[in-house]
Amino acid sequence: MKKIIIAGGSGFLGEILKNHFKKEKYEVYILTRNPKHKNDIYWNGKEIDKWSNHLENTDAIINLAGKSVDCRYTKKNKKDIYDSRIESTKVLGLAINKCENPPKFWINSSTATIYDNSFERINTEDNGIIGDDFSMNIAKSWELAFNEINTPKTKKIILRTSIVLGKKGGAIIPLKKIIKLFLGGKQASGKQKVSWIHEEDFANAIQFLIDNNKQGVFNLCVPKPTDNKTLMKSLRKALNIPFGIPQPKWLIKAGAFLIGTEPELVTKSRNVFPEKLLNNGFLFKYTNIENALKDILH
Repeated sequence: MKKIIIAGGSGFLGEILKNHFKKEKYEVYILTRNPKHKNDIYWNGKEIDKWSNHLENTDAIINLAGKSVDCRYTKKNKKDIYDSRIESTKVLGLAINKCENPPKFWINSSTATIYDNSFERINTEDNGIIGDDFSMNIAKSWELAFNEINTPKTKKIILRTSIVLGKKGGAIIPLKKIIKLFLGGKQASGKQKVSWIHEEDFANAIQFLIDNNKQGVFNLCVPKPTDNKTLMKSLRKALNIPFGIPQPKWLIKAGAFLIGTEPELVTKSRNVFPEKLLNNGFLFKYTNIENALKDILH
């Protein structure tokens, strides 16, 4: 039986991957600080312990560990966001290199947020403009920590994942609340690009990379991003909400402060293209935002 381990896999994305790989007849284990289920294994994301023995003869280790960026960027939160990503990546590298029969693949999460704010320029893996602010520097540090670790017997993949749209978590949950309060008009200018991927394509893309023996950096997003105005309009349509009051930038800043998050999660223009996935022959099931939302919300 094939075997997958997902580090930090107890959240929204981990659940998507767990369900996907179970359907594909993989044995799936989750490394988590709070083991609750049969195949959960305790780890603290910092130190080698008994969990590292499970990496022997594994088809892939997928690392999703890291404190959520959906919070205020206080000094403490910034440190926790950084440390949780770098420490987990480094300790996984150590554990992999201690294995007699290490995993065939080490897949490390990153983010499409690594690219600079862009309305016109399309960011591909090889020609994207990588920016310079807290979020982008976190992503750069994360990838650097990963790339510095040499794993001679293990192929390495970086996932620059865009916004994952899914039934049970992620961005859809707060957006649904906003829409139902009739506050779901365009946010800021509404022109900012929104790169996204349906949960099914997210899991299928990772499966595709494993099945096709790939390595390197991959953008996980649809070929053509939507924009904020279209996203909000499509959500209103899917939820049968007749109108939504637009939210100017000052209101987004105030609202973000009140709910304990950062306005850039809404106001940044993410214009990303999955060049390497497409060049390798990956076929998306969902590329149209209305069709994707229809599937997720019904």
